[in-house]
Amino acid sequence: MILNNRQGSNDVDKKCPMPKQKKWCKSGPIGIIDIGSNSIRLVVYDQLSRAPRILFNEKISAQLGRNIPVDGRIDEKAIELAISELTRFWKLAQIMELSSLRTVATAAVRDAKNGAFLLGEIAKIGLEVEVLSGEEEGYASGYGVLSAIPDADGIVGDLGGGSLELIRISKGRVKDRVSLPLGVLRIADIRKKSRNALDNFISEAFKKIDWLADARDLPFYMVGGAWRSLAKLDMHVRHYPIPVLHNYIMSPDRPSKLIRVIQRNNPKKLKNKANISTSRVEQLSDAAALLAVVSRHLHSRALVTSAYGLREGLLYLSLDKATRKLDPLLWSANQRGETAGRFYQQGEALYDWMSTLFAQDPPAYHRLRHAACLLADSAWQANPDFRAEQILSIILHGRWVGLDAYGRALIGQALAVSYDGAMDKKITNNLLSEADTIRAVRWGKAIRLGMRLSGGVTTSLKKSTILYRNNKIILQFSGNYKLKGETVLRRLRSLASSFEASEVVEFL
Repeated sequence: MILNNRQGSNDVDKKCPMPKQKKWCKSGPIGIIDIGSNSIRLVVYDQLSRAPRILFNEKISAQLGRNIPVDGRIDEKAIELAISELTRFWKLAQIMELSSLRTVATAAVRDAKNGAFLLGEIAKIGLEVEVLSGEEEGYASGYGVLSAIPDADGIVGDLGGGSLELIRISKGRVKDRVSLPLGVLRIADIRKKSRNALDNFISEAFKKIDWLADARDLPFYMVGGAWRSLAKLDMHVRHYPIPVLHNYIMSPDRPSKLIRVIQRNNPKKLKNKANISTSRVEQLSDAAALLAVVSRHLHSRALVTSAYGLREGLLYLSLDKATRKLDPLLWSANQRGETAGRFYQQGEALYDWMSTLFAQDPPAYHRLRHAACLLADSAWQANPDFRAEQILSIILHGRWVGLDAYGRALIGQALAVSYDGAMDKKITNNLLSEADTIRAVRWGKAIRLGMRLSGGVTTSLKKSTILYRNNKIILQFSGNYKLKGETVLRRLRSLASSFEASEVVEFL
């Protein structure tokens, strides 16, 4: 079962103790039931790892926190719905033979007068619930964002149904956090008081948070279903070319503009056009209003959507120090490459072989090229006529961690070219500069050459060298590995053409 958060975690902030928890199994599928104020969700992962793969994800909009601002209690019908769904989740966990299952609850359960009653009813099902404090919730959410965006430096805002957690993250750590009673189910009542009521509430609350004074003019990382739905609406309005929410960036002025979009359209129209659930459409206006006010008070530089939060943070904190430091993109790419590809360690050998040719690339590009090489063989099993299309879809729409839309476009372009295809121009025109489009074409043609040259045998790549010198692309062979052939020469010529250079073959 999962390692205790304090075990092997000496780089984690010790000022915020996490709740006592059982250890989780290191192998086999694991699950988390998240009992939130707005929804209840079961997520099953394939294993405890740096970037676990989701096997199952189901939620129900129970809205346990809806009635709490009125009389401090969870509505009886909401409790009935919660018990019904949790019973289903518990039985599913047993059928799936999960190695571990963890159940956590947040604001609604900890704040409600009848929260203890609900916990008692859940215990009858057989589930043991951990009620997280606001600080514990924010702590885990902060590390959830860091697990997916390791270099994140700014403020995380985790908007749930009953509370808003603000978390300062920097250099891979959670620095400060606070929980405010500002869940999306409570905002409407505040806004009804007066036109400036929400602004005044935020202003007064922020005055009491001393660490915010040194945390302005930074990115704001949005966590929570209501803000993800808002980002989805913004994508629809902007006709954004890649419909992946994680790492989607909005400018600080967008929430105010989206409020006007929401006001001009009825809920049904928004639901159908932007593919937003009915329950979330009802919350869009309040979520946009809160984001507009919070980002204005923080002078947020950019609004970054994170699909990772509390649940992923709990998993991440359970990993040992060395595993947490792994690059999630390269880890995931290697896992997929080794599973879907034909040859063991082909991607690593390909990356090493190409490195001399692209040594002058800025450091940030090395990581993206590395991921491209690891994934280069992933579409081989597809029909030859559709390999380029498939690999492009895998990169653009896959659940990749540590990768933004720009990185998706660059890697996707390169791998499409490696399968003798091309990317949709609306992707490159919107997300890549001309220089980066050329770079991606060169990567793709080098990968295409390397894959044909090697025949899947890494020794072939280790006994050859590709380099750029004196406006020539030079392919060198050493020893008896003279693997020159018509197809190799044709692909070498194509690579050289992308550099506007001539091609040369040398035998050492």
